[in-house]
Amino acid sequence: MTISIDTNQRPAMPIPFYQLLTQELLNTSPKDANAITLYFRDPDYSPERGGFHPVEVRLEKQFDHWRLVYVTDFAFHGYELIKDIDICFNSKQVYSSLGGWINHDEGEELIELFSDNFISYHHMDVYQVQVALG
Repeated sequence: MTISIDTNQRPAMPIPFYQLLTQELLNTSPKDANAITLYFRDPDYSPERGGFHPVEVRLEKQFDHWRLVYVTDFAFHGYELIKDIDICFNSKQVYSSLGGWINHDEGEELIELFSDNFISYHHMDVYQVQVALG
């Protein structure tokens, strides 16, 4: 089943990002769900060995389409897993663990960098993907 994701939200995400989500959700039937959370995990990621950061994407149903709520990239800082990048569509802001909530232009640059890397890693099949319906 193909779901319709609102691509006009702010902050703006690149179209290939939405295409990746749609591809991952092709075999998902969320007809009775109000929320979808996608978990992208590198099973080998650890504080000792490094690896690819886990990413979580949350969508919520709004009328006949789905809207992004957040995209969060997690990273180990020492042995603690923290939010490294958080793109919040409710507040229309972008957070970086290095700079806190950042301005619009820096946010756009970080989204572009994050999205390009995330899509590349996904194409390399480094993630195990899990979909949860709520």
